[in-house]
Amino acid sequence: MTATPASAGRGWQRPSIYDVARGAGVSHMTVSRVLNDHLNIRESTRSRVLQVMEEMSYTRSGIARALASRRARRIGVLIDGPLRSGPDRTLRALEKSAREAGYAVSTFSLADGAVSRMDSAVMELVTQHVDALCVIAPRESSLGLLRQQTGGLPTIVVAAAADASWHTVGVDQREGARLAVGHLIGIGHRTIAHLAGPMDGFDARERAEGWRETLAAAGVPEGPLVVGDWTSDLGFEFGRSFDPGQTTAVFAANDQTALGVLHGLHSRGIRVPDDISLVGFDDLSDSRHFLPPLTTIRQDFAALGDAALRQIVGAIEGDAAPRHDLIPAELIVRGSTKAP
Repeated sequence: MTATPASAGRGWQRPSIYDVARGAGVSHMTVSRVLNDHLNIRESTRSRVLQVMEEMSYTRSGIARALASRRARRIGVLIDGPLRSGPDRTLRALEKSAREAGYAVSTFSLADGAVSRMDSAVMELVTQHVDALCVIAPRESSLGLLRQQTGGLPTIVVAAAADASWHTVGVDQREGARLAVGHLIGIGHRTIAHLAGPMDGFDARERAEGWRETLAAAGVPEGPLVVGDWTSDLGFEFGRSFDPGQTTAVFAANDQTALGVLHGLHSRGIRVPDDISLVGFDDLSDSRHFLPPLTTIRQDFAALGDAALRQIVGAIEGDAAPRHDLIPAELIVRGSTKAP
């Protein structure tokens, strides 16, 4: 059965709830009850109404399938902190993968980083009848509270560290740091500072551990460790005030911070890489246009989005056992590093 034009002159018109009712041989109130997922509807009637909706294109087939399966085909995404470049690219990749799989995405960002708002964040997403929750850029301080709130809702955390309580997926942050620091050691650096992200964040901790482990494995003493906040402003202050001493290289926690470091060092007449080498993390689209172009660690956000979506769908469909998937990181060598 298909919808037909009301008249040749007026052309095709979107079918109404009354057209669906006539086609299914029921009242328009019955169609309304099906649309609202009313419990007191015979399954045979419900199936007939949904079939007519499909045939008439009354709704997108994805929505009709969602009604038939009692699922919203919607994923709630909670970004645990300000929307920086890395989390934003993770979100965009997940949205693309979800869209291709027939899922919509609802997003809530804790832009001020306030753990106290976790209650309202989860409540807002849950009231949109999401089928699963995905947490991007998690912090240790907020995951404890989150455990108490999600109940039976399938939840996946985008993090490089495994956690027996969650489905987890992430780019291998620790290995990325090993690649960055290993590159610097390989070209002769022996005093390597690390400008880290906030230590409450799992990614920042994994990168700091990778820096520390690589130095130890090579028998190189730890250089200065400065804890920052991921921003280029912090990187600028670091570059403007940092006393290099014997330090010949800096591993910055992300490319935005590295950009600030470049600016701060340049303001003092310290040249990169002639006076000090610099490595970032993320491979922002602009990193190849920094002066000099930035050596960095590339995260495959498209692969991350696909892997996260696969885990989410598996969890929705009853794959209850927590899994942990890691996406490899990649070293990109450009002009900001050279032998000391």
